Amino acid sequence: MSTTASAPGTRRSRRRAEDVAGLGTKRAIVFVTPALLLIALFLLFPALWTVYLGMTNYRLTGLAAANTEFVGLQNYSQALGDKSFWNSLWLTVIFVGFSGVLGQTLLGFTLAWSTRRIAGWARTVLESVVLAAWVIPGSVHAFLWIALLDRRGGTLNALLGTEGKAWLIENPMTIIIIFNIWVGTAFSMQLFSSALSAVPPSQMESARMAGASGWEQLRDVVLPNIRGHVLTNTLMITLWTFNTFTPYLLTAGGPNGKTEILSVYIYKTAIPGGQLGFGAAISMIMLLINLAIALMYMRIGRSKK
Repeated sequence: MSTTASAPGTRRSRRRAEDVAGLGTKRAIVFVTPALLLIALFLLFPALWTVYLGMTNYRLTGLAAANTEFVGLQNYSQALGDKSFWNSLWLTVIFVGFSGVLGQTLLGFTLAWSTRRIAGWARTVLESVVLAAWVIPGSVHAFLWIALLDRRGGTLNALLGTEGKAWLIENPMTIIIIFNIWVGTAFSMQLFSSALSAVPPSQMESARMAGASGWEQLRDVVLPNIRGHVLTNTLMITLWTFNTFTPYLLTAGGPNGKTEILSVYIYKTAIPGGQLGFGAAISMIMLLINLAIALMYMRIGRSKK
C-alpha cells in the first residue's frame, strides 16, 4: 500500500528531474522550435529535395529543365553502370586511405607522441604551425600550393633547381594526398595529444620499471588506453576526407580525370554538366556510402568494448 501511495510522488519527482531547467513543457517548446525550424530549413528540406531530384531527369538547360520527368531509380542504375563513377569511387578510396586513414592519423599521432614531453614556447610554436594549416580557408590553401608548385617561378622548383617541372600534371594524385595530409593533420595531433595526456602515468611508470622498451610501452599501455580515440579520429578523418572538395581548387579533377574524386565528379556532373538529377542521385549514393562507413566504425567500436 505504501508503494502505491508513493507512486504519484515518484512520478512527480521524476518529471521534475527531467525538467532540470525548470522551463515547463510549453516554454521548452517555444525555445526549441526556432532551432527545429532552422534544421528543417537548412538540412531536412535540402535533403528531401535532393532525394526528389535524384529520381527525375532534371537538367539546368534544355527541354528537361522546362519539362522535368520522374524517372524513378533510372539515375541510380545509370550511375552504377557508369565506368566514370566507379573510377571516381576508386580514386576516392585511394585518396581517403593514403591521405586520411594513413597519412593524417599516423602523422598526427607521431607528432603528438613526439612532443608530449615538450613544454613552453617550443610546444606552442609547433602547435601553432600545425594548426595554421587547418584553420586557413581552402581557397588560401589552394593559392599557397599553386604558388609552391607552379611550373614557372614556383617555390619548390626554385628550391630544387627543377625549373619547368609540372608537379600538378606529372604527379597529381600524390600532390593532393600530401596536400590533404598537410591540411588535416592538426585535428589528429590535437585529439591524440588530449588522449595521451589521459593515459595513467602509473601504468607508464610500471611498464618502464618492468624494462619495457618505448615500442612495448606504446603497444601494451598507450594504445589500449586510447583505442576509443583512435577509432573516433579514424571515423572523423575518413568522413571528412571522403567528402572534401578542396582538391578541386588545385587540379579541378585533372589532368584527364586522374584526381576526379567522388565529390568533384558530382560537381562536374551536376553543375558544369548540367545533369542535376543525375548528380543528385550520385550524391545520395555517396551519402549511403558515408552511412555504411559510420555504421562499420560503430560496430567495430562496440566489438572492441
